[in-house]
Amino acid sequence: MPNLSIKDVPEQWAESLRQRAARNHRSPQGELMAIIEAAVREPVNNAQADKTSPVDVPPGTVRGKVVGFDRYGHPIIRQGWKTVEQIAAELHARFPDPVPGQPLGVDITRAERDVR
Repeated sequence: MPNLSIKDVPEQWAESLRQRAARNHRSPQGELMAIIEAAVREPVNNAQADKTSPVDVPPGTVRGKVVGFDRYGHPIIRQGWKTVEQIAAELHARFPDPVPGQPLGVDITRAERDVR
């Protein structure tokens, strides 16, 4: 991976970055990566779309919309357009019967509840 270096950063900016990183439970390096990632994932407006291509994405990288970041600074990406009900119906159609010899989820939940 390439390295980037930012020189001559004003002390006030560096301190703001350290505080922001602490609020987000990240290192300053992790905070910078989150900021850069959010910037490169911004959609390209139509005026620029004709002249430039979107940011090159390495092979195997999933494209989607970043809807937030988890506590480790990793992006939360919304990739699909299906509702939970649609996904559940598709899975039920593919796998209508439970796996033989395995307990059902309700049985596991009841057993765990009864242990308390």
